[in-house]
Amino acid sequence: MNLKMVFYVLGVIMKVEAALMMLPALVSVIYKDNELLAFLIPAVLLFAIGFALSFRKPENNQLLAREGFIIVSLSWIVLSLFGSLPYVLSGEIPNFIDALFETVSGFTTTGASILTDIEALSHSTLFWRSFTNWIGGMGVLVFVLAFLPSSDTRYMYVMRAEVPGPVVGKLVSKIKVTARILYVIYIVMTVLLFVFLLLGGMPVFDSIVHAIATAGTGGFSIKNSSIAFYDSAYIDYVVSIFMVLFGINFNLFYFMIIGRVVTILKDEELKFYLGLILISILAVSLNIRSLYDGNILTAFRYASFQVTSIVSTSGFATADFTQWPFFSQFLIIILMLTGGCAGSTAGGIKIRRFLIFIKMGFVEIKKLINPRSVVQLKVDSKVQQDTLLSGIAAYFSIYVLIFAASTMIISLDAKSADTTLGSVLTCLSNVGPGFGAAGPSGNFSIFSSLSKFVLMVDMLVGRLELFPIILLFTPNTWRRV
Repeated sequence: MNLKMVFYVLGVIMKVEAALMMLPALVSVIYKDNELLAFLIPAVLLFAIGFALSFRKPENNQLLAREGFIIVSLSWIVLSLFGSLPYVLSGEIPNFIDALFETVSGFTTTGASILTDIEALSHSTLFWRSFTNWIGGMGVLVFVLAFLPSSDTRYMYVMRAEVPGPVVGKLVSKIKVTARILYVIYIVMTVLLFVFLLLGGMPVFDSIVHAIATAGTGGFSIKNSSIAFYDSAYIDYVVSIFMVLFGINFNLFYFMIIGRVVTILKDEELKFYLGLILISILAVSLNIRSLYDGNILTAFRYASFQVTSIVSTSGFATADFTQWPFFSQFLIIILMLTGGCAGSTAGGIKIRRFLIFIKMGFVEIKKLINPRSVVQLKVDSKVQQDTLLSGIAAYFSIYVLIFAASTMIISLDAKSADTTLGSVLTCLSNVGPGFGAAGPSGNFSIFSSLSKFVLMVDMLVGRLELFPIILLFTPNTWRRV
């Protein structure tokens, strides 16, 4: 384990977070909300520690897979710990556990909240809260790879550990350029959404925070009633479209830019994703039509928004889906599990894993029918390697174990079954609203400190795709080779 290099990169990450805190500090100055010190103090502390850790680059700068996993895990934990300080120092979330919960939820783009009155927060705090969604969406380490000096070969393992999905590839020969392309696409799409929201009559500040929260598929709104506050069909549909877009593999946007349209049209994951969304919207629209006096257009509007919000794991709300018929609620649960595409800002297990898992089932059936046949599992006309398939099987197994263990611990709070199960599922899938008392009309302040801690771990585990956090607590990870 090359600990010197691990701490060096961690120091760089801390300096980056210090710089990012200057944006909410600027918002505080603009709106004169007297919260400037709440951001300056953590920023100075971050920079000082970061500078000490990264002052001199180690001679041995080798980074292997386990160093990559450790760097990612520690970085997200440190980001969350220091990112919670502005809430505590401002006094707007004085309890540290609650502040940490809100921060972890923000960086992991979960969007679960302990706040009962969001609109009571200052402008700078509201901006920081949504900005954590944007930072966590694409990943701060991808940002570092894109815009700070680094070696391509050394940092590939870091990108693999942070970018969601069963596989991570390079768009171009250099990983640094790949990271830069992804972030430029991310920024451009965020700006486009901001413009569209402005055109819909949303105020400037509101447009900014909702654009960055949507881009990160985090769902932190600045209104207690979320997007429903604006009561605008235009805004609902604009946000819905962009939630779908941010749930698509960003590699496909690059292929579109360079004219590889055929590659996009043949992408099986994209077809599965869009097909699932379309079928779900139509099914929910028909199922909830009676709740809107039989008006299919109104039902379609609310169904479209909630389906896209859940499958992209954004977590915004225009309706309380816990009041819908059970059929629609069950479909929402399925969408929570699937999430968006690999290589997107969405959470969940990922469409690609489900696609491969389904195909694995059909392959096994074919082998049972004809034991002597050689059946290859293909996605996008490419044969999937056995190592990838075993990795996906392991992912599902560990996911179920973590879900069961978390549910057992949180059940000690003696909440209802739908509240308990829904809270674990929504945090592990980084969706945001759950069911019962933690649904779109509720919040997570009802849980004990122990349960909040477990849910925070679930959020981190879900965002980092299980293994980086698990390896952090595995003794063999820290042994010298």
